[in-house]
Amino acid sequence: MSVGVTTSAPLSPTSDTSMVTSAFSLVDYVVFILLLVLSLAIGLYHACRGWGRHTIGQLLMADRKMGCFPVALSLLATFQSAVAILGVPAEIYRFGTQYWFLGCSYFLGLLIPAHIFIPIFYRLHLTSAYEYLELRFNKTVRVFGTVTFIFQMVIYMGVVLYVPSLALNAVTGFDLWLSVLTLGLVCTIYTALGGLKAVIWTDVLQTLVMFLGQLAVIIVGSAKVGGLGHVWDLASQYDYISGIELDPDPFVRHTFWTLAFGGVFMMLSLYGVNQAQVQRYLSSRTEKAAILSCYAVFPCQQVVLCIGCLIGLVMFAYYKEYPMSIQQSQAAPDQFVLYFVMDLLKGLPGLPGLFVACLFSGSLSTVSSAFNSLATVTMEDLIRPWFPQFSEGRAIMISRLLAFGYGLLCLGMAYISSQMGPVLQAAISIFGMVGGPLLGLFCLGIFFPCANPPGAIVGLLAGLIMAFWIGIGNMMTNMGSSTAPSPFNGSSFSLPGNLTTATMNTLMPSTTRSRPAGLQRLYSLSYLWYSAHNSTTVIVMGLIVSLFTGGMRGRTLNPRTIYPVLPRLLALLPLSCQKRLHCKSYSQDLSMDTAVFPEKMSNGMLKGSRDKEAMAVAEEGLAHQGSSPTFILQETSL
Repeated sequence: MSVGVTTSAPLSPTSDTSMVTSAFSLVDYVVFILLLVLSLAIGLYHACRGWGRHTIGQLLMADRKMGCFPVALSLLATFQSAVAILGVPAEIYRFGTQYWFLGCSYFLGLLIPAHIFIPIFYRLHLTSAYEYLELRFNKTVRVFGTVTFIFQMVIYMGVVLYVPSLALNAVTGFDLWLSVLTLGLVCTIYTALGGLKAVIWTDVLQTLVMFLGQLAVIIVGSAKVGGLGHVWDLASQYDYISGIELDPDPFVRHTFWTLAFGGVFMMLSLYGVNQAQVQRYLSSRTEKAAILSCYAVFPCQQVVLCIGCLIGLVMFAYYKEYPMSIQQSQAAPDQFVLYFVMDLLKGLPGLPGLFVACLFSGSLSTVSSAFNSLATVTMEDLIRPWFPQFSEGRAIMISRLLAFGYGLLCLGMAYISSQMGPVLQAAISIFGMVGGPLLGLFCLGIFFPCANPPGAIVGLLAGLIMAFWIGIGNMMTNMGSSTAPSPFNGSSFSLPGNLTTATMNTLMPSTTRSRPAGLQRLYSLSYLWYSAHNSTTVIVMGLIVSLFTGGMRGRTLNPRTIYPVLPRLLALLPLSCQKRLHCKSYSQDLSMDTAVFPEKMSNGMLKGSRDKEAMAVAEEGLAHQGSSPTFILQETSL
């Protein structure tokens, strides 16, 4: 299957909306406004409850008393934004179901965080994930990681704020930037006042709204085209049901390997080390609850992906029976789903409003999580280490002001997002370009005991340089081209002010397109390999620099910050082989450091106000690790 692609001017956000405006009734407005009111009410409820008795721990970490169920739904909602709600069905509609194989990456992408990242972070009793970098390396590495994360999230929030506002403009004629402002302010208010607990419970509400909105589209759409069986038959007839494409070429946009394994690194950068998710893990009552919440995300993610794919297939079947209008055929790919939904649901009061509420729910959940996590890392990593004398009241006030400030900053970034090309790939590419190096930095510290602070800093900088070299090179290559990006280019951005419009045709694979060569070939790396490529760059450069700078000689290594990969693998061998390799219990090695770690903690590495609590958690974690059947290889000749 091949897709004919042309580049044309996009539909003006405020032009000719009469066709769909009439589909948005008073009932739809009520449904949409109700979502905003309920979100605000939840935030104000948690802000007013116990007003004057709040602590910084309650504001930023929900007092570490959240249950598994709300945390799991919040984890799901955090990155299930309007970007995915609009992007995944459009992807299926344009290119077929190949994208569904991304679900294969969810298994490892959530299993690894559950059994490696969560136990390490939880037992260290962290508030910010970047505290780990100071415990493992030093304060400089922690600051580098924090600043990189802030840059990543502020850029991404611009995309997430812009998408649903563009959608609302297209269906109602409502002013685009007034919509952006409304979304940003509502989200900022309930996040700043209610803290993490308000964010998590509004995520629960917004997750339910997202499911209802998407299910309404599938039910009504499949009923109009003759049922899901007919949808599947029609998609198969036009070769839209993709088989397993085993081409190992990383420059091909979507193959099984790209989606199933390149996607693992993307998932790890989101669910393993991203502060927005780590903060939710750490807000759980117990380590077991945190791990269970991560497990619970796996089936939910699969359901969400299947729903997105089904909407795309229903949309394809619908337009085979009911041809597009001129306005719809000229729409940008990011607006395909919206026009389809408004066309499908017209005459059914309340359902168009439910779907727009679904889009806004996706954005509210993602943006609120970002604001909260940005305020947390700024407070914990950039302010409190330098001003530890702040009182609880002043710390709470500053955290709320930070959330408001980031809200205003992200509103400005929304304008930049309006100049970007297809939204789904833009958003994922940003996470790959910046999230990949951060993932590499954490993996360098967790899996490689020889890595040292100079290696971590140089590795992170090398990863960021490589990420932006490929990303910006890709954008510049496409900007210099008078035609649409090659289908081999999986991370394409179109010209600013112009969006790629696809005309769907079922054709034989094109033979007129030539593969790029030289640097253009490197720039055409599939966007799903960004995280893998950039994190690997960090690890390789970090290990090389660490090797040439003496490794950890003369430095104290906290064993609690390391995941013993080799001992865990040796523990799987038969006992006779372990004896032959001169293995000893890993708990013996940990016991040698028992006196060292509490001493560091008492010196303030985990913040003086929480020393006693942190030491208790650390001792509990030590006892837990000491009882595990792991081994370490002795430094003896074999």
